[in-house]
Amino acid sequence: MKLLWVQLLVAAYVSSPLVLGHEANANAAERRSGDRGASRRVKRDWMWNQMFILEEQISNLPHIVGKLSSNSANEKTKYILKGDSANTIFKVNEKTGDIYSFERLDREKKSQYELTALLIDTTTNKTVEPPSVFLIKVHDINDNAPEFTHHVFNGSVPEMSDVGTLVTTVTALDADDPTLAGNAQVTYQVITGEQYFRISSNGEIFTAVSNLDREKQSTYEIVVKARDSPGQNWGLSSTTSVIITLSDINDNFPTFTQNKFIFNAPENLRVGGEVGRMKVEDIDEPQNRNTKYSFVTRDFRDTFSVTTNALTNEGILIITKPLDFESIKEYRLSIEATDPTIDLRVWKQVKAKSITEVIINVLDVDEPPVFSKPFYQFEVVENIAPNTIIGFITARDPDAANRNIRYSIRKPNNDLITVAKTNGNIINTRALDRETNAWHNLTIAAEEIDPNNPPIKKESLVSVIIKVLDVNDNAPEFARPYEPKVCENAADGTVIINITATDKDEMGPGMKFTYYLAKKENNFTVQDNHDNTANILVKHGQFNRDVAKVHYLPIVISDNGSPEQIGTSTLTIAVCKCDENGKFTFCEEAAHRVGVAVPTLVVVFISLLLIILVVTLLIIVKRRQRKKNINILGKNVAEIHEQLVTYDEEGGGEMDTTSYDVSVLNSVRRNVAARPKHEAEPGPCLYAQVKKPSRNGEMAFMIEVKKDEADNDGDGLPYDTLHIFGYEGSESIVESLSSLESGSSDSDIDYDVLNDWGPRFKMLANLYGLEPTEESAY
Repeated sequence: MKLLWVQLLVAAYVSSPLVLGHEANANAAERRSGDRGASRRVKRDWMWNQMFILEEQISNLPHIVGKLSSNSANEKTKYILKGDSANTIFKVNEKTGDIYSFERLDREKKSQYELTALLIDTTTNKTVEPPSVFLIKVHDINDNAPEFTHHVFNGSVPEMSDVGTLVTTVTALDADDPTLAGNAQVTYQVITGEQYFRISSNGEIFTAVSNLDREKQSTYEIVVKARDSPGQNWGLSSTTSVIITLSDINDNFPTFTQNKFIFNAPENLRVGGEVGRMKVEDIDEPQNRNTKYSFVTRDFRDTFSVTTNALTNEGILIITKPLDFESIKEYRLSIEATDPTIDLRVWKQVKAKSITEVIINVLDVDEPPVFSKPFYQFEVVENIAPNTIIGFITARDPDAANRNIRYSIRKPNNDLITVAKTNGNIINTRALDRETNAWHNLTIAAEEIDPNNPPIKKESLVSVIIKVLDVNDNAPEFARPYEPKVCENAADGTVIINITATDKDEMGPGMKFTYYLAKKENNFTVQDNHDNTANILVKHGQFNRDVAKVHYLPIVISDNGSPEQIGTSTLTIAVCKCDENGKFTFCEEAAHRVGVAVPTLVVVFISLLLIILVVTLLIIVKRRQRKKNINILGKNVAEIHEQLVTYDEEGGGEMDTTSYDVSVLNSVRRNVAARPKHEAEPGPCLYAQVKKPSRNGEMAFMIEVKKDEADNDGDGLPYDTLHIFGYEGSESIVESLSSLESGSSDSDIDYDVLNDWGPRFKMLANLYGLEPTEESAY
């Protein structure tokens, strides 16, 4: 049937007036041209502009498409095609002009072809007429089924949605010609899952029921079919899957996992501490869980509260005030859980809730003492007698043992205030002075006394604040040091200075000071301004600087306190030279009378005594050290010999104190240098004496003699025990022991004998000896 239909359609197109009518139109045009002039030659023209062919023809190739026709065609002309697919898909019979298609055409790939027809003279190979452009259009047949844009579609809809709620939209496209016989017109149908969802003609999927419950089934997969050519039996179709997910709504109430929860809480659990957690079940998604907890009755609402854990939806039971095992050992509560944000459209009842019982067992704990107040504040008047009770604090053992309490001050900053260990009385040990310290902040500890467990201490701390109230016990004085000056020619009534007073006592708004002179004064007077200030005025002017360059003016200042306090302060007024404008030109420095307090004098006096004592001790130690150095020679030869370095060891200078005592050399040097030669006491010679040789020039003989004397001298020190150093060190107190760079005047040895030793010792005689004589020069 389909083959027959295609063949009939081809025959209809070939005999179509669109093709065959070209020639008739050309003839009519030619006749119209003849009417206008019989002698004018008729213009030949092409007889076509478009052709048609069905796609996917099943007949044998080639397929006839159409025929080219021209009035200029003859035996010497031929038809040629050029353009889109010319001489490949489409070919023309050069003589007859018939056009054939040598391929089965697909409209969905290409719907029309544009070609150019030419009529060529075979002898000249030139065109007889201008080229003519025409179209070959491919007519559609329903050979493409609708295709969905996705292999699988996904959609989502809230659970329990109303009937007709849009879920998603599916789309299928048909490649056929949409303008021809409904070949591309698509309709949709749900073929699987139609009891839950339906679909419209444009592919929109809607809910078909209103009881879709996510907690029962969260996902649905339906099958949708798309079909073209509606109402025809030859329509083509395809199917696709649509996965529909139900999104969660808050439509389930929370339920306690247990009918009873039992918790244990120590009585020392801090306020705000967690007692326990109550779990609930809510099958909704976490974002739709909004459990709220509340107490069924009002019992113990001031002791406990329940909050919701945002992550786990658990109920957290916390305490809002301290627990006391001795008062209440067990709490019983009824707590309900509900969700105020639940969607009640699903439920017939107004509100659903779950109730559980909570039992809290309070555990006994050995607690520290508890003070009767969080802090204590007392007031006391200054200068009260010692051992006066300022106030008292109390603490108790909250446990059933009710142990005794002992009080003590932690980190006392002074010894003015103490606390009684047994009863907590706050007592002053000395008189309190507000001007020294107006506030006393104490930290007092209360400690349990447990005879069975002495090392274990349970204690608490409390802050005690003591305010010292003021008593008017300080006399007024000048607010600052004043240095008034007055011209020697000042007129009577001249104001020298304005003075004010201050008081170490607490100065309230009603404090008043009164000023007056301590004694009768001829030169100055005091004017009280009745505003706590006073002016010093010249009473009788014309001062004589030769008589007095400075005047001392004692002023009495009294306050209106109870009792009244009176003090005297002295102004030192300098008399100055002034110019004619009253400007000071010359003033001596006034000697200020400074009142020194007795405690200050005592401190100064004690300091002087300590200084004198230290200086005296230093002098005594110095003298003893000198005496020790002087008497060092009183040691026997063996002791000195042991202190001196023997052989060829030079030592470490002053820093080497382990080998020998340098003070021995210093003391010998000072003793010998301090006394003249004629006053020196005879004693054993420390060094071998250099004597003149009996015969000049016999140096070898003299050396042998001295060597023998040194060997046989039992009283003198061994010569080889002393070393001669060129440089003892920068830190040595004995300086250099070398004879180099030493003047002859600093030595106690007689070097004049060098002048008698001959020419070989002339250089040494010039360095160390006296001026040579004529005899020695020889």
